[in-house]
Amino acid sequence: MKSTSSLSKKVLKNKYKPLFQFFVDGIKDLYWAEKAIETLLKKNKALAYTEELSDAIEDHEKQTQKHILRLEKIFYALNMKPEAKKCEAMAGLVKEAEETLDSTPANSMTRDAVMIILCQKVEHYEIASYGGLLQIAITFNMGSIADLLEKTLQEEEETDLLLTEIAEDFINLEAAEEDDSEDNDDDDDSSSNSSSKAKDKDKDKDKDKSSSSSTSSSSNASSSTTKKS
Repeated sequence: MKSTSSLSKKVLKNKYKPLFQFFVDGIKDLYWAEKAIETLLKKNKALAYTEELSDAIEDHEKQTQKHILRLEKIFYALNMKPEAKKCEAMAGLVKEAEETLDSTPANSMTRDAVMIILCQKVEHYEIASYGGLLQIAITFNMGSIADLLEKTLQEEEETDLLLTEIAEDFINLEAAEEDDSEDNDDDDDSSSNSSSKAKDKDKDKDKDKSSSSSTSSSSNASSSTTKKS
């Protein structure tokens, strides 16, 4: 009870300070970001080609759910209702991830290698955000809130390292050996063009036959008219 009362006093004392307001906005940003990440991880888990990456994403999805609960605890500690504020930076990272993965070959090591990089971009944003807000919490002597932020920060850093290990162990090397799918696309285009040219030639032949037949009919009619006269 004493620690809760002490924290409430600190909140009341600092709530109008610009740095404290920045801190609260940062928590709202992260609350929105974590929910967006949870949705992204569900999509990525289904797209991952290797079991190792799929398992790592699934584990982090579960961690992300804990991160959301911790942020809600922080809101309550600040005597606030949980509130999400759209995080433009995370929205951009999520959009980039979705668009980039759509352009990679399905069921390939290349997609997994790219997915890891995109996931790490998200992790690095979170590490910077949680790390910065942790220091502000410490500055305002909000120990219980700092503890919650530090737990999440450590998990984000561990996830980042795990993704690096998975990429370096085998995914990047095997992705580098994969053929460029564009070659197949070129072959398809070439085949399509050849087929189109063949059809055009057939049409030309048909035209020639039709023209020849028409000329022949015309000659026969002319000859028939001459005989009658």
